[in-house]
Amino acid sequence: MELLHTQATLDAFFARVAVAPHRALLLDYDGTLAPFRIARDQAFPYPGVREVLHTLLAAGRTRVVVISGRAIVELEQLLGIAPLPELWGSHGWERRLADGTYRPPDLDVRAAEGLAAAREVAVARGLTHALEPKPAGLALHWRGLAPTAVAALRAEIGELWTPITLRHNLAVHPFDGGLELRAPGRDKGTAARTLLAELAADTALAYLGDDLTDEDAFRAIDGRGLRVLVRPELRPTAADIWLCPPDDLLAFLRRWAQLDAPAVPTAHTDAEGEEASCPTNPRVA
Repeated sequence: MELLHTQATLDAFFARVAVAPHRALLLDYDGTLAPFRIARDQAFPYPGVREVLHTLLAAGRTRVVVISGRAIVELEQLLGIAPLPELWGSHGWERRLADGTYRPPDLDVRAAEGLAAAREVAVARGLTHALEPKPAGLALHWRGLAPTAVAALRAEIGELWTPITLRHNLAVHPFDGGLELRAPGRDKGTAARTLLAELAADTALAYLGDDLTDEDAFRAIDGRGLRVLVRPELRPTAADIWLCPPDDLLAFLRRWAQLDAPAVPTAHTDAEGEEASCPTNPRVA
């Protein structure tokens, strides 16, 4: 596959950021700001991410928004910074504004009943350990399992959930490490489109994400901002450039933060060997 990342693309984008009267940075969480963990409650941000986010928020020149499939209550705990940025959780179903105002999901009764039924049948099959209930969805995780075990689990959950999806107008969405059952009508693209409608037309904007669920947001901001795929390996994507975490990610965020607050440190931070580096991917600093 053609390498997406080019220094010229980044230089041109940051030249625009430098002179833009408004700036917005939209960020996925798992796989982008934080490494994947089998123990999902231990998926803390890469070393250095909290510091640069704090710098951006303190400068106040960039609207920082985290858009995740996680529930907002989990994002609040894992991010571990104060103040928190604006948060969108559950693939666009939940929203927490920067001032702390919380807007819960408005699921209809049919969808809520379907999610409850899906959880009940999965628990009855002994799959409680693999389930993640969400305010507007139900995820089944298989990260860390052998391919044969994944195939068997996928087939089993398909048998259990397919009748429920048909009765309750739900949809199953794949993600990196599992499947999620959700009500239709909202996704990360919904969050991105809502934000685009709120932002001035002259806003310099970037969206950073890693997963298939981030492709909805990439498509939503087409022509309005830079779409950045953040993951160790390149895959088919609508993104404009590819960055490898954590080094390329941190270089990108720090370069942005320097434009907001020139005194931000630029020293390299070792990410404790979290993810394999991408030797074929040029640096972004």
